[in-house]
Amino acid sequence: MAHSASTTQPAGRHAVSADPSVGVLVQSAMADVSTLIRGEIELAKAEIGRSAKKAGISGGLFAAAGVLVAFAGIFLFIMLAELFTWLGLPRWISYLIVTAGLLLIAGLAALVGVRMIKRIDKPERTLESLRELPEVMHREQPGQRRRALPTVSNGRVERRSPDTYLV
Repeated sequence: MAHSASTTQPAGRHAVSADPSVGVLVQSAMADVSTLIRGEIELAKAEIGRSAKKAGISGGLFAAAGVLVAFAGIFLFIMLAELFTWLGLPRWISYLIVTAGLLLIAGLAALVGVRMIKRIDKPERTLESLRELPEVMHREQPGQRRRALPTVSNGRVERRSPDTYLV
């Protein structure tokens, strides 16, 4: 009997080994969550790496296409000048006509660009708040300063009277 009692574990220890404690379960869950998060991060890195590589190659191909289109444009204008020469104009006049046409188109594009820039609205609210910044940053005794705080209604910024808020 003494032999059988020494080989068996007490009931309390047997219950602990069969049912892990809350601490062990939390530690196991934390380790699993940590492993899962690391795995998700590695998956995201791999996917983003592949996507970035494809985007880089695509960007390079678009750049090459743009350079080739620019070269094609040069040859198009040379062809136009030669066409004018074939029609009977002297070669220098043909190239002068093509050059003047290109400069005229460039000037029109610049004019349209300047007009579009002039139509850009200034950030009025931001400029107003930047003008008020030194006043806001001025330090006075706590509880003594009075300042109107802006409110927004119907998409417009409105200021209240200085006595409305005591900061």
